[in-house]
Amino acid sequence: MQRPFLVWLPSIVCALGSVTGIAQRGPAPDPLVRENVTVKLGPHTFVIPDGNVGLVPNVGIVVGSRATLVIDPGLGRRNGETVLREVARLSKNTELYIGTTHFHAEHTTGYTAFPPAAKYINSTVQEAEFEQGGMQMVQMFAGRSATTAEILKDAARRPAAITFDRDYTLDLGDVRVRFLLVGPTHTKGDTTFFVDGDSVLFAGDVVMNNSFLAATAVSSMKAWLAAFDTLEALKPQTVVPSHGEVGSGSIIATNRTIMQGVQVRTRALKAEGRTADEVAKTVQAEFQAQHPEWPRANGLAAAARAAYAESR
Repeated sequence: MQRPFLVWLPSIVCALGSVTGIAQRGPAPDPLVRENVTVKLGPHTFVIPDGNVGLVPNVGIVVGSRATLVIDPGLGRRNGETVLREVARLSKNTELYIGTTHFHAEHTTGYTAFPPAAKYINSTVQEAEFEQGGMQMVQMFAGRSATTAEILKDAARRPAAITFDRDYTLDLGDVRVRFLLVGPTHTKGDTTFFVDGDSVLFAGDVVMNNSFLAATAVSSMKAWLAAFDTLEALKPQTVVPSHGEVGSGSIIATNRTIMQGVQVRTRALKAEGRTADEVAKTVQAEFQAQHPEWPRANGLAAAARAAYAESR
């Protein structure tokens, strides 16, 4: 039971934020989804911004004429209740669906607050990931603070009512949302959501804005670069990452440039006879120096290791 937890430890650190940064700024703010700050991104699409608070995701709400979809309902029951109040302000629909970009606790466990009639739609891959390591992550996060422990006190896995393998299309009435499994990237089960018509992409941790990408021990550079191609082909006008500022569709190309650079540099260093550890350390230092203000720099080392393993 120890190995899955250790595999996910790097991504847990990414979610919690930089320990050094937290020490310099003082105690981390409580991981609470904010009310009355919801932003409209399109005729049917809204986001509750994360406010750059650790363990708070950008929460998506897509409202159709018949049903409503919530994407990443937050950490634990308290945040899920906040999200439901925002949903009630935006929609009178009684038919409700839930989707999650990946299995980490701040993206999933808010569903504890949702009524039993709400249908959770998830990939079989992400379902397996939560079953394997989701509750271990909940326990890890609960140790962050007394408030976080209280938020997560009744967190539990919610099995999906509808599962899919690679893709799924949800018709909400007047608007359709495409679910696309693109991992193994940040996680094996990374799922993106494209709102047809509104041209809004909820990209999870697969595409970030002014941030390095949080690669982990399960990441594949080939899969990540393929994901960029898949997502760019959708031609999104707006991209909502899991955390941080919303951006334009152009941030996909920015992310691709960084990851291709990591891949090329890794191959060159490997050709010189460097070990995987040496390459990971060098790549992280070099790319971090290019964007010293960007968070999640520790993902660079994991990305380099993935590129090292895949190169010949």
